Amino acid sequence: MEQPIFSTRAHVFQIDPTTKKNWVPTSKHAVTVSYFYDSTRNVYRIISLDGSKAIINSTITPNMTFTKTSQKFGQWADSRANTVYGLGFSSENHLLKFAEKFAEFKEAARLAKEKSQEKMELTSTPSQESAIGDLQSPLTPESINGTDDERGTTPEMPQHPPEPRPEPSQNQLPFSHSSSSINKHWEAELAALKGNNAKLTAALLESTANVKQWKQQLAAYQEEAERLHKRVTELECVSGQTPVIKSQKTELNQTIEELESALKAKEEELERLKEEVESANEFQTQKESLTHKLQSSVELRDLSGELELHLEGSQLESEAFRKSLRSLLELLDGKIFELTELRDSLARLIEDSSS
Repeated sequence: MEQPIFSTRAHVFQIDPTTKKNWVPTSKHAVTVSYFYDSTRNVYRIISLDGSKAIINSTITPNMTFTKTSQKFGQWADSRANTVYGLGFSSENHLLKFAEKFAEFKEAARLAKEKSQEKMELTSTPSQESAIGDLQSPLTPESINGTDDERGTTPEMPQHPPEPRPEPSQNQLPFSHSSSSINKHWEAELAALKGNNAKLTAALLESTANVKQWKQQLAAYQEEAERLHKRVTELECVSGQTPVIKSQKTELNQTIEELESALKAKEEELERLKEEVESANEFQTQKESLTHKLQSSVELRDLSGELELHLEGSQLESEAFRKSLRSLLELLDGKIFELTELRDSLARLIEDSSS
């Protein structure tokens, strides 16, 4: 059973699978990124969900490396997922904490892998028959490293050859196969390391190429931070106490909640109007049926005309109400977006001030 052992919030990116040069955002806003530990398989994973969609599902292996490319951005390559993940944090402290946990769980994964391998070697019983069986089924990189990193173990290494027997040829066969298997094992490990190194090198080159763009964004963020800092300073000068800022933040949060409640109420009203329109369409169908059957009756025709005028009036009113409701919804969306940006900016400013 997996349990979260550390969580933080960050913007998630993946390297463009086509160009291998550009970062593609996989989340529209900051999401929760968590370390999970699977006690049944003794593996560590990094998981992040955007709604019901898993945008990160990466198993930590001893070959992985988390690279800090800027004060608030880090990345790592996942050969199993054949991609490079990038995380943008709100502060350098959050990045350093995430990197510290990555190194800690990477070391734990390495130790778990070694212990599992040692246990398998100790419980194995070398024999001539097993050595010959191994020779008939030669090891491959897949059998050495496994097809799934989540297993966290490697197949047992061939042990020393059995005690000498009268037949020299039978004694030499397991030994030569053991050396060949060990060589194949280290060649596969070297190939995996070279693959991870190539991916990290490509990602590092991409990060270097985008340094100018990141510096421009950083300058823009710094200008915005300075503007907000000046604004906070003005508020502090007026009030003389920082709790005023917290009070305003609380009021903004309350306003956002009220707007969200109003938006929800409007959405419910819109659904009700849709049901009324559907009912009006049913009335229209019934009216046409009655008109067709009772067209010979003048009194019923007059009644049908009144129903038609009433229905047209209801439709016009419904259409006008929907238009006004759409305008109100658009206005509310704009206000909510502005208030959300202001809240996030104030939260980052308070965190920066406290740090």
